[in-house]
Amino acid sequence: MTISFCDKCNAIFDRVIEDYHKNDSVTAICENPYSAGSMDALLYEKTWIDTVQWHLEDIIRDPGIDPSEALQIKRRIDLSNQKRTDLVERIDSFLYERFSGVSLQKEAGLNTETPAWAIDRLSILALKIYHMRLEAERKDSPKAAECAMKRDVLLTQRHDLSTALNQLLDDLEKGRKYMKLYKQMKMYNDPLLNPVLYGKR
Repeated sequence: MTISFCDKCNAIFDRVIEDYHKNDSVTAICENPYSAGSMDALLYEKTWIDTVQWHLEDIIRDPGIDPSEALQIKRRIDLSNQKRTDLVERIDSFLYERFSGVSLQKEAGLNTETPAWAIDRLSILALKIYHMRLEAERKDSPKAAECAMKRDVLLTQRHDLSTALNQLLDDLEKGRKYMKLYKQMKMYNDPLLNPVLYGKR
């Protein structure tokens, strides 16, 4: 049986999350098992960033957190968001090159989002499924049954998104759709573009 692109993505995402939770630490080093520059390596790195950020977001929501620690984590989350965006754009560039030589059909059109941003959503869904499953299985949780229902909805969402993304990639491969590369143009991390930062110079 042929494994679809999204089946491979979801397997990698689940592996990353399991690998992270072996140490369960936001300071753990990402040990990427795939060849540098490969699509698999990009997917692994992408979900590692998402997983660390997921846990940073948990930590910063502690009402008793020291304000100075919260500020450090907030800045780390900002940097993480930038790395996440950069990596999504690298994945899109990888796919753009792959499909750039395809002959387009006469009625070929654009999709509402690029493949890599759909991949980004799959990565986040993998994290939601993992953590919702933990809550559904937690013996002392008063919301275990509710979380089990939500986990099932998330699994359906992953199936539907995977089906749609596989279809998009097939359309790109057969010239029914085409890609454009869009940049997020984030400004808040640039000291020359963020008015709060350049106003203090």
